[in-house]
Amino acid sequence: MTTTTEESPAQAAGRAARLGDEHGVLTAEQVKGFIAEQLAATDVDGKSVCIVVPDGTRTCPLPLLVGAVHAALHGRATRMTTLIALGTHQPMSEQALARHLGYEPGRLEETYPGMTVVNHEWWDPDTFADLGTIPASRLAELSEGRLTMDVPVLLNKAVVEHDIALVVGPVLPHEVVGISGGNKYFFPGVAGQDIIDVSHWIGALITSAEIIGTTSVTPVRALINEGAALVPAEKLAFCVVGEAGTTDLHSISFGDTIASWASAAEVCAATHVHYLDAPVARVISVIPPMYEDIWTGAKGFYKLEPVVADGGEVILYAPHITSISTSHPEILEIGYHCRDYFVKQWDRFKHIHWGTLAHSTHLRGAGTYDPETGQERLRVKVTLATRIPEEQCRQANLGYVDLASIDLAAAEADGETFVVPNAGEVLFRLR
Repeated sequence: MTTTTEESPAQAAGRAARLGDEHGVLTAEQVKGFIAEQLAATDVDGKSVCIVVPDGTRTCPLPLLVGAVHAALHGRATRMTTLIALGTHQPMSEQALARHLGYEPGRLEETYPGMTVVNHEWWDPDTFADLGTIPASRLAELSEGRLTMDVPVLLNKAVVEHDIALVVGPVLPHEVVGISGGNKYFFPGVAGQDIIDVSHWIGALITSAEIIGTTSVTPVRALINEGAALVPAEKLAFCVVGEAGTTDLHSISFGDTIASWASAAEVCAATHVHYLDAPVARVISVIPPMYEDIWTGAKGFYKLEPVVADGGEVILYAPHITSISTSHPEILEIGYHCRDYFVKQWDRFKHIHWGTLAHSTHLRGAGTYDPETGQERLRVKVTLATRIPEEQCRQANLGYVDLASIDLAAAEADGETFVVPNAGEVLFRLR
């Protein structure tokens, strides 16, 4: 017996439907209408749906988006699970989840009947389903020869145990993959450690400065797509591009996770990449509260590194930050260094999670290391103006400046300092 299902506009020929562009912003009613229209024409009846969303380190009007998705699916889907794509970030508390998704703490059922919400428990081996292995020969192709090894593909069981995996979240310039979003919500969002380590280390070998903001399918994006091809669920996505510094949306795209990402990436490149005419010697990157430690707040460096002059300095200004990393204390064991520091001493560092090594190189930026002299030369200085003690900053191979010595208004007026408010999502490049 042959059956046919109604195809949504976005699913036809692998295209994505999109509302909006880089000009102007959408109203809430437009966004809700678009989501309702797309899901009305999508075959979800009698199926279970896993809604994969970002954690609190991304600016996104999730209550609006998840509310509209829930309204469109309630009574049609057999069950709904919203999975928080933590990667390896800290889990979100019930209070944080309630703020994030727009319900009263402890009263999820009243706002989202029939829906459960869970953190991605990346620290628990029982979290994962084994989807298979990307063989070494294929990884060599995907990474353009940078790595050759078998990569186990583990993914949160919640994705595998639903009929449809629906990604809902923003698309932004990203230091590892180029432009975030789409299948990145699976890998590394809800993935096992091996593919996280491999994907991040490939990005580190390429370097953040080279890959960040790239709209093409980078080697890291290619690896992520390869892993996603093993996911048995139907993979769909609402990919949004927000107006920087607000929760308003420029655009929303819907389709499979590859087509919707590509559609949104076009808009992101126009809205979230700003250009300067000349390099700057000193940057004060003002880190917003959504980044709770340097592990996440480092985005305030990644997005500025391309415009800093040789020998210049980036100051991460974050009076609310008190720790380097709440989840990855091993970063204090190795500190922050350039790529070649690790590559040229590989036997010494290869046992450390490669995702941690990658984070280290991304924050320290470009540089060289001479194994004969033990001398590391770094292109720019990275200085913390936080509540982290000076001793710990120095231990991590980062600079320190007393918070009280920073006057943002005076810095903005001095004509020599580039002060960037709400740093971390907009990428700055030189023309």
